[in-house]
Amino acid sequence: MSLTSFKTIAGVTIPDSTIATQATELLLEHGTDFLYNHSLRVFLFASLNGHRNNFKYDAELLYIASAFHDLGLVPKYSSKDLRFEVDGANAARDFLISHSIGKEAIQLVWDAIALHTTIGIAEHKETEVALLYSGVGLDVMGDGYENLSEQTRNEIITAFPRTGFKKNIIPAFFSGFEHKTETTFGNIKSDVCAFMIPNFHQKNFCDCILHSPWSE
Repeated sequence: MSLTSFKTIAGVTIPDSTIATQATELLLEHGTDFLYNHSLRVFLFASLNGHRNNFKYDAELLYIASAFHDLGLVPKYSSKDLRFEVDGANAARDFLISHSIGKEAIQLVWDAIALHTTIGIAEHKETEVALLYSGVGLDVMGDGYENLSEQTRNEIITAFPRTGFKKNIIPAFFSGFEHKTETTFGNIKSDVCAFMIPNFHQKNFCDCILHSPWSE
């Protein structure tokens, strides 16, 4: 797959600055067509949520966060012992540092990626963080599906097809952290492990309390 030739989809302009283009190139080089299409849909859905709510946000930073948000799942950026969300956030931070982007913007993108699966927190953070979270939720779980017209949905998935998304996304997630399932403790990706691994034993917070070294 090559860089998208689309300039505007569903009324959303896709950033084509040098830094946005380079982020897309990294996504294409180290990711998959499946993750590419997912990431672009996430950006579009996030942007539409922003437009609908009249939010002011930095479209370029939101785009870069979208491009990197799942790159922690791929071998190039996957660590041995960190959550995949943190791996993706760290990769984006290194990328932005190489472009001499300011610290506040870098932290914003880092937070957006690191928190994009954190229910109950991300939606209360800065606009770009909340929007990325909402875009992921819409594409993965259909959160806010009813807010999109059929025409808008069709335009987006024609440009960036879902290609059996429901069937393929759970194995795609799992492939990114099956070598470090302990990193899913306390987050929703433990559900992926439970789905993919027969008799998977999820670490339990209450057990951690009851079996701590304290005597009482």
